[in-house]
Amino acid sequence: MPSSHAEVMCQTEYFEYTEYSNRTAGETVDERAQAIFADGIGAACATSGVLSQLQGRIFGLLYLQARPLSLDEIAAELQQSKSHVSVNIRGLVEWHMVQRVTVAGSRKDHYEAVADLWRVAQEIMERRFRWNLRQVLAAVEETQLAAGATAKVATAKVSGAGRREEAFVAARLDALHAFAAAVDAGIGLLTQGQSWAPETVRHVSPPARLLPPAGA
Repeated sequence: MPSSHAEVMCQTEYFEYTEYSNRTAGETVDERAQAIFADGIGAACATSGVLSQLQGRIFGLLYLQARPLSLDEIAAELQQSKSHVSVNIRGLVEWHMVQRVTVAGSRKDHYEAVADLWRVAQEIMERRFRWNLRQVLAAVEETQLAAGATAKVATAKVSGAGRREEAFVAARLDALHAFAAAVDAGIGLLTQGQSWAPETVRHVSPPARLLPPAGA
């Protein structure tokens, strides 16, 4: 039996990569390769914080398909319920990673993977990472306003040590704001296809040093 969470995860990932390998003796090499790829992309997406494991498997399956697949075909290939696949594929469509297409002679919805990987990367960077950075910026700005208002009210009562603490907090907030803003601007350049050197933000604003312990 596995003795740790890590061992359980390793066994789970091994199963994900090999669950198709012994399904039937009649599978072709291409079918096995496609299954390994779909499971591998699913495992990567499961830890991405952006997509679910099933969404990764759906994208992986469609990416190596030369023709669009219906929901029924996707569900059968991945051994999932049609309703479960439908819910997850909707998210992929919203992320512009999969698109719905019409197939002549069929009333069913069919789907294919978006092959423009740069467009996919743009969507993820813009909608996920820049959104997170803007949440950080908003939190810093709100905190700065609150700290400023508090300082104005208590200016006459603050001791020397208190002023040093205020300066420390202000410096930390300024550093985080400058860093997040620089990264946000850099991602903005990348999504527009422009070059950006990550080292430009490495020393954008050094954080304030910790204050010495009281009485030191």
